[in-house]
Amino acid sequence: ADIMKIAMINLHARLSTSSLSAAILLQVHDELVLEVDRADLEEVAALVVSTMEQAYELVVPLVAEVQAGKNWEVLQPVPLALTTA
Repeated sequence: ADIMKIAMINLHARLSTSSLSAAILLQVHDELVLEVDRADLEEVAALVVSTMEQAYELVVPLVAEVQAGKNWEVLQPVPLALTTA
């Protein structure tokens, strides 16, 4: 829970200082739900993955995945090629 809070704080700070149209809406267990302008999806996805995976240094890797869709029923994975920067 602490690592998720650290990641959320860091992500909020990074989004707030960017020109990206995205906002954190809620946290559900180990997931974050964001509202993102379609034009900014690739850049926000990369930002989310890097922020989540670097939230706290552990011996084991922290791995983040991104899915996008109009609602939870139609979520589709965002290809990793789009999230590597």
